[in-house]
Amino acid sequence: MSEIPGHIAIVMDGNGRWAEKHGKSRLQGHDAGMKAMKEIVKHSSVLGVEYLTVYAFSTENWKRSAAEVSGIFKLLVKYVDQELNELHENDVVVNVIGDYHSLPAAAVAALERSLTKTAGNTGLHFNIALNYGSRAEICRAIRSISVAVREGELAEDEITESVVSDFLYTANIPEPDLVIRTSGEKRLSNFLLWQSAYSEFVFTDVLWPDFSPAEYERCIEEYSRRSRRFGGR
Repeated sequence: MSEIPGHIAIVMDGNGRWAEKHGKSRLQGHDAGMKAMKEIVKHSSVLGVEYLTVYAFSTENWKRSAAEVSGIFKLLVKYVDQELNELHENDVVVNVIGDYHSLPAAAVAALERSLTKTAGNTGLHFNIALNYGSRAEICRAIRSISVAVREGELAEDEITESVVSDFLYTANIPEPDLVIRTSGEKRLSNFLLWQSAYSEFVFTDVLWPDFSPAEYERCIEEYSRRSRRFGGR
């Protein structure tokens, strides 16, 4: 690979279809997806990726059955309990984007343990999008900007793209160079709409639980062959 992206964002899609394909429950599919995520986090550190953002639970995912949603957050707590020490030992910084305070109390507590324990690390920045939707994020930013204008902290003619970015969950996080989506679907599904304006996209038919470090490298290799012009020539 001739170029490693500084920031990679991944729509981890296909857990349910993987479970159906293998005759397993949807929660078993999510558990397999957690294991795949662990391997990709580890491999990102090995490759020298600086920022990795994964789409773990969207604002639309609440439409799923109560049993599935509850099971997902129990898996999240289990993952944190099992992996937090290893993440910390490998200098990974955990960050959460989205309204995670609205999640079940046990999940919130687990996430805050992760944030606190890894806050001083300097390695891979691992951003987990939880209860995240890009449209909701942009609406939240607009409301905050409106308050700043009303209170005289910001003038209307000072509202620039940079200012808007500073009011997003991803403030101080560089925009993704590469967005990967697994499972063959070719859409963003309300993920990083503002931030991915000039990102490169790679779509793979591989279902997320089968997304291996080798397939990850193949996606990065495809990215490295492209010429990014950012609207220029």
